[in-house]
Amino acid sequence: MTTESERPAEQVPWTEWDRPRERWLMAEHNCNTWPRSLLLEVCARIVFPTVLMVSVYLLFAGHHTAGGGFSGGLVAGLAFVLRYVAGGSAELAAAIRIRPPVVIGTGLSIAVVTALVPALFGQPVLASAIWPVTLPVLGELKITTNLFLDIGVYLLIIGVVVDLLRTVGAGTERGGLGLHEDQEDHG
Repeated sequence: MTTESERPAEQVPWTEWDRPRERWLMAEHNCNTWPRSLLLEVCARIVFPTVLMVSVYLLFAGHHTAGGGFSGGLVAGLAFVLRYVAGGSAELAAAIRIRPPVVIGTGLSIAVVTALVPALFGQPVLASAIWPVTLPVLGELKITTNLFLDIGVYLLIIGVVVDLLRTVGAGTERGGLGLHEDQEDHG
């Protein structure tokens, strides 16, 4: 009898390494399909863009009122959770085309670079600068470097939420052993 550590490691593509391989979390008997609700799917598709716009508003309003990158990222993450609950991984894949690790890496890179760039100019880490910009319709705007940090955090939070849905949800959709099947195997 071989133990887990003695078995040769199977070659798994990097896109699949973090997906659960066991069937788990579902108590129904061999639920291999995602229970679908047409009303929930339609409502989720209608509400999704609105929730994303609210999250973008929170991202940009964070310097003057409640909000910021973390709050906006959580609201955007909830929009993706709604799409996932409505239609499973197929609906989530239709909503986001970029792989979550890429979104996480991009957000983390933007946040770290924004935090460290002031040190190159002799300023403390996370020091901010303000750039006035004049736009034809909006007039004069003040862009701060804090906005780039918030954008990095926003992308990081969205990537983490979508990655959690992708990895944890993969095992949920596969189904698991039902209560009676589990008792028969161990009883």
